[in-house]
Amino acid sequence: MYDYVIVGAGSAGCVLAARLSEDPDVKVCLVEAGPADTSPTVHVPAAFGKLFRTRVDWDLDTHGEPNLNGRRIYLPRGRVLGGSSSINAMIYIRGNRLDYDGWGQPGWSYDELLPYFIRSEDNERGASEFHGVGGPMTVADGRSRNVMSTAFVEAAIQAGYPTNDDFNGAEQDGFGLYQVNQRDGKRCSAAVAFLHPAMSRPNLTVETNVEVHRVSFDGDRATGVIGSRLDEELVIRAEREVIVSAGAYNSPHLLQLSGIGPAELLRALEVPVVLDQPEVGRNLQDHPHVMLVFAHSQPVSLLIASDPKYGQEFVEHGTGPLTSNIGEAGGFFRSEDGLPAPDMQFIAGPVMFADGGLGMPTDHAISFGACLLTPRSRGSVTIASDDPTAKAKIRHNYYDDDADLRAMVEGVRRGLEISRQRSLAPYTERQVGGPESESDADLREHVRRATQTEFHPVGTCAMGTVVDAELRVRGVEGLRVVDASVMPTVIRGNTNAPTIAIAEKAADLILGRQPLAPAAVVSASTA
Repeated sequence: MYDYVIVGAGSAGCVLAARLSEDPDVKVCLVEAGPADTSPTVHVPAAFGKLFRTRVDWDLDTHGEPNLNGRRIYLPRGRVLGGSSSINAMIYIRGNRLDYDGWGQPGWSYDELLPYFIRSEDNERGASEFHGVGGPMTVADGRSRNVMSTAFVEAAIQAGYPTNDDFNGAEQDGFGLYQVNQRDGKRCSAAVAFLHPAMSRPNLTVETNVEVHRVSFDGDRATGVIGSRLDEELVIRAEREVIVSAGAYNSPHLLQLSGIGPAELLRALEVPVVLDQPEVGRNLQDHPHVMLVFAHSQPVSLLIASDPKYGQEFVEHGTGPLTSNIGEAGGFFRSEDGLPAPDMQFIAGPVMFADGGLGMPTDHAISFGACLLTPRSRGSVTIASDDPTAKAKIRHNYYDDDADLRAMVEGVRRGLEISRQRSLAPYTERQVGGPESESDADLREHVRRATQTEFHPVGTCAMGTVVDAELRVRGVEGLRVVDASVMPTVIRGNTNAPTIAIAEKAADLILGRQPLAPAAVVSASTA
């Protein structure tokens, strides 16, 4: 028997386990389906692509996407301590003030959430009105500084965009080099930052390689979880609460398997209904992304990282190409006049990025492209079977709203414009798999053919519909959801840092602590 059982040791789960177990009178159990994060590859930033479709990846994909020529899109998700923060590109972005203010949820405005971002942070640039030091999560400037990343930023400036040396500061618009979650050149995942320092506490138990099959109930109150390690069934009891932190795909999947979801679907699959809640699994959002890839003859891409001397440099000094997070540079811009905040983000990497990260680089290359930050299209996650080991049916419905497709066409057009600037001339000798022309028709077809996920799913257990403003599942007792699935709308940027901030605030809510005082930042507009 534990006070709190947390399902999922990803970004949110690691934060919750660490923060809740700070109270020595509270017993916490953190349950993770995957293994410990002991693989050396997890901690080498440039190697995260090698983790795709391995035992530390849930290896999900969408069903055929109707607006992407029926293609199935690969969706990597971390299945390991640290979750997706152990296999992601480590970009530290908070999003825009308008994102949080637009949620319309009490306690979740930008000013109210900013102190939780700051509490988590240990920024190597030092403390400021927007940044913190001394927190568990290291935020650092990238150490790779590939010449192509610098050239990309210069090209964006040549194309007329402003510079920005802090996307999490007073303004979000502009181009620059990203800060990353790295410590001494190595990945600083949520497990490294929050969980490992807490694992020696006697009141915290971490169970790995345990797949949770359902939440157990006594009437309408959650009492624990039922799962298995290999063929051994495990029952873990929660005296106070069960907290589901399994991510935007797996959290609604688990709720539905537990009897919380659309009653018609659950009955059809012979799942006993605990609560008819049709919004569980709906409202799925993501940032669609279209890469442009340019091959060249300059021996400066991350292909050089296989040279043993760079492995030695990484081990001895924490520098060199193996510290690259791939997406080293980028920026935020508005695809049309009159928008209140950026609706597009560029990410650029000094490598040939093909097939959603599954393709092998064959040449020295640079890859960059836009992702849509404010999609109108909505998808869904539903169980396809009452067998808890069966994967969910996921459909993002990318470009279901044609406005999304029009915006992505403009994003590709802007990327092609940047590619023609003089600073990128040495690195854009040959385009690989680009559009046939820059006509609207050809760009639309290219977007349908080349769209991949930007790995930012949210919204499937949203505040205001599935959970309340304290993240309690509405209609039952003793059950919360704490992860990216509770975001009513996706934020303008990478979702890892916001997920950590959500969990930081959730820990205070769960323990009944006073919320951190809203930030008194006069100029705290990131619009």
